Amino acid sequence: MEHALSPTTLSELRRPRPYPAVSVLTPTHRREPENTQDPVRLRNVVAEAKKQLEADPAVPRERRIDVARQLDQALTEVDLAHAEDGLVIFAAPGEHQVWSLARSVPERVVLSDTFLTRNLVSAQASERPFWVLSVAPDRATLWNGGTDRVVEEHLAGFPLTRDHRENFDAERQERIGDMPSTFRDESTRHFLRDADTAMAKILRDQPRPLYVTGEQAALSVLDEVGSVTKEAVHVPHGGLAHGTPDAVWQAVRPLHEAENRKNTAAVARELETARGRRAFAAGVDEVWQNAREGRVRLLAVEENYRITVRDAGGDHLVPAASDDLDAREDIVDEIVEQCLETGADVRFVPDGTLGDARGIAGVLRY
Repeated sequence: MEHALSPTTLSELRRPRPYPAVSVLTPTHRREPENTQDPVRLRNVVAEAKKQLEADPAVPRERRIDVARQLDQALTEVDLAHAEDGLVIFAAPGEHQVWSLARSVPERVVLSDTFLTRNLVSAQASERPFWVLSVAPDRATLWNGGTDRVVEEHLAGFPLTRDHRENFDAERQERIGDMPSTFRDESTRHFLRDADTAMAKILRDQPRPLYVTGEQAALSVLDEVGSVTKEAVHVPHGGLAHGTPDAVWQAVRPLHEAENRKNTAAVARELETARGRRAFAAGVDEVWQNAREGRVRLLAVEENYRITVRDAGGDHLVPAASDDLDAREDIVDEIVEQCLETGADVRFVPDGTLGDARGIAGVLRY
């Protein structure tokens, strides 16, 4: 199952497909007893997708069989033992993908000529993704961080390793207590500079907060020779370039949570300032209208805010029941995707942070 959504992957998912491109969404659960119904619910929503394929006269028989087979193959790849809060299956002629999301999704089936990506985009934004670069004299490892985990990422040549022909013996150097001089060695400095250069390329393509872990001596060298790593949050913890994902997560978690608290406070201050200069929108209807016009510069959404709405016969949204035929269950995800498309900064904040703004608020551009 996929977790990390890069700009390249998103662009690929959004390209038109031969009809039908099928999107199957269902909420999942991390714990008992809620997760006991997940397998049944998943099978039922996939069966509904096949039923819609069967009933659609615009789908030729060969194509229907192909897409149904892709849905079956996707089902075999779902790992509900490690489920998060939502699951998305994409299936089209000759292809399928399974995405696990750390944000709930409404249960639905959509047949179109593109995949439904808004829920992936919103889930990615809510995870507040970040990078971790772990360095050692002989290895630099890249980690992709999210809400409650990191996973190793293979991009831009990572993991980087020292050429064995350089006659480098990290274990011997550590044994004789010569780590600081190791990092003063010119070849080591060159290696760390290469790691910084590779990291800069990734940040150009996928800008995120960056944490760098390593011996204090390594972090000091990066201050001298690096560019992007010099500006990162430093975590003086050695051994993580060869470590496990859990060890890396435990090392960066306290700093990451502290950064999130700082960011939440900064968002609250910016919203308060916007109120004073009449550049403030609050509530799903008002924010939605401004998002459609591209006027939102900063969007703040409480982490678990969800609301089902329908169009009120004009330019306004009103609350609706989820079984309403005209209901839009994922309007918050629509707003998030629209704001990101128009260059807004999207921040998810703890529940209750926005007070009388009713779960969602924005700072306007003009």
